[in-house]
Amino acid sequence: MTTQLRTLQQTTDNSSGATAMDTQQDVMPRHNNVPQPEATNNISIGSSACTSDLSISQWTARKKDIQASKAVTTDNNAESGVANVNKKLLGNCAELDAVHKLTGSIRNIHYAMTMPWSDTGLRLLPTAQYFKYHQTMTDLENQWRASVNTFLQSYQWEISQAQAKLGDLFNATEYPTTDAVAAKFAFNLNYIPLPDAGDFRIDIGNEAAAEMKSSYNDYYNRQLTKAMNDVWTRLHEALTRMSERLTIGGDGKKQVFRDSLVSNVVDMVELLDVCNVTGDVQMTALKAKLSDAMYGITADVLREDVHTRTETKRTVDQIISTLPSLEV
Repeated sequence: MTTQLRTLQQTTDNSSGATAMDTQQDVMPRHNNVPQPEATNNISIGSSACTSDLSISQWTARKKDIQASKAVTTDNNAESGVANVNKKLLGNCAELDAVHKLTGSIRNIHYAMTMPWSDTGLRLLPTAQYFKYHQTMTDLENQWRASVNTFLQSYQWEISQAQAKLGDLFNATEYPTTDAVAAKFAFNLNYIPLPDAGDFRIDIGNEAAAEMKSSYNDYYNRQLTKAMNDVWTRLHEALTRMSERLTIGGDGKKQVFRDSLVSNVVDMVELLDVCNVTGDVQMTALKAKLSDAMYGITADVLREDVHTRTETKRTVDQIISTLPSLEV
């Protein structure tokens, strides 16, 4: 769990925050040297990975106020529809804000522990990561449900306070019952087996089956390449950030950095191991080299020992130079 929380800290430091409700898909730059479909046609990852489908829904407690929207446009001599007033039905509700914040954190951890797969939101989950992922998500689901229950218990009280917060914007008919609000919260996590590229058992005739198999084979390899690109990209970003922060200026001035600069790179060692679902020899070699480079390295050592700082940056730069090139 510590590893995932450190990964979440990196995500938070980068100000990514929570995004779309259930189907966020990051668009990652392509690595030119990652094995392309010709190299992956014979690779079956059905036994080394599955897909994870996480869906979290929640009540936003926001509503467009039609009358207030009309008043804003009228008072400002503007055309109808150019401005909208969206009100927070409960004002600043700490209990609901806590649910929203936890939802964002769970999604960030989900993204950090998996790899992109489909445009529908499915994520590739290496089997080597399954038990840690499942335990982490189970713990987080329990926390999330407890947070939702805390909000629901305070819901009627929050409504009673909302009139003072909203003033003339308050409308009692806009507040659902507690049961109706509870139904708007849902947490679903499903695991879906990953079919092999050649696993077609469809009775539709040889020609059609061959065409469908070819189409899926292309899709399978594109998605597999995208998943591996994601790992390379994460590694590139973590190492580049470390290299930049370890640079010593011509005046001898050192860059300031957080402890997470080191922990994020150390976390990449495990990621390179569990996410290497294709058995990529280059990834295996870089994992070993990075593990050796970070052995015994701490943030405090890098801050205090100039020699270690310089040597670590030199090694990190060497590793960066051997990474598959990025097409920006």
